[in-house]
Amino acid sequence: MAQGKRLRVAVVGAGGIADSHRAAYQAHHHDVDLVAAADIDESRAVAFCAGTEHAKPYRDLGSLLAEQEPDLVSICTPPGLHVEQTKVALASGAWVWCEKPPCRSLAEYDEMAAAERDGGPYVSFVYQQRSGSGAAHFRDLLARGQLGRPLVAHCQTTWFRDADYYAVPWRGRWETEGGGPAMGHGIHQMDLLLHLLGDWAEVRAMTARLVHDVETEDVSTALVRFESGVLGTVVNSVVSPDEVSRIRIDCERATAELTHLYGYGNGDWRYTAAPGLGEVDAPVEDVRSSHAAALAPVLAAFRQRRRPPCSGADGRRVLEFVAALYKSACTGLGVRRGEIGPGDAFYRSMAGDPR
Repeated sequence: MAQGKRLRVAVVGAGGIADSHRAAYQAHHHDVDLVAAADIDESRAVAFCAGTEHAKPYRDLGSLLAEQEPDLVSICTPPGLHVEQTKVALASGAWVWCEKPPCRSLAEYDEMAAAERDGGPYVSFVYQQRSGSGAAHFRDLLARGQLGRPLVAHCQTTWFRDADYYAVPWRGRWETEGGGPAMGHGIHQMDLLLHLLGDWAEVRAMTARLVHDVETEDVSTALVRFESGVLGTVVNSVVSPDEVSRIRIDCERATAELTHLYGYGNGDWRYTAAPGLGEVDAPVEDVRSSHAAALAPVLAAFRQRRRPPCSGADGRRVLEFVAALYKSACTGLGVRRGEIGPGDAFYRSMAGDPR
């Protein structure tokens, strides 16, 4: 593809999250052309396309791929559909930008990754909380030694979802959603935590169903030890009326705290220096975390025919963390990184598959 030519992009699944993908593509309209959308509910596809310049609606992904030959496809369907739709799109030659959770298990993730080819097409996942300039600023401060060594961390996703939310048939079920709030809600903050602090080493966790009549949990808590030695706590909930997303990291020279809900700017970060050490350097730019910000490196990777961020081993890391959380909660034992492989019950299902 010529360097200056706009990429042809399409969306499969025209539900609520697809609006964020449409807005992201429209924010990059000089670089992409949104040509189509598919949904089994044709009226939703039509309504989605009405908010674009000229996108054409389809009822199925196969017809869309055959007629439009997109360069990049957004997967915005329920998690149980991600594997097959991703494989079909990759086989057509299209790159894939897939919503969270990536899929329902590590086995499914590895199946998608096996469908990639060197130099593309690749599948990457929407972990947009990494994309804010505040996260990049923290990593820069850490690399320059201004914060000192990270010591203690807390990661919190405490949200509220009512019975109407779980009335959607695929939610709250292991087979279709793959997990509860650890999988479908907290995965964003947990991915950001790992992005900031690096590889985890061991997880010890508990889960519970405290309110909702579902198969999966509605609350989880975990203790985590990082390879660096940092000790952390993780809390995920959908039973918390006072909703908040929070990460706090205590370092030798300063505490960094991010408090927001679904997205953040620099103003949502607060640094408290240790006594006598003065203020922490302020960031130069202010880029909010968003789908549009997360899309930019994916488009750059496409142009350069290289693996994008939030794909491959980088995209898998938080999913392995979630699998370890569920295994620990089920067994009552600590789970180490790398422990869950093809022979493990939690490789094929977050609920544990005895096969």
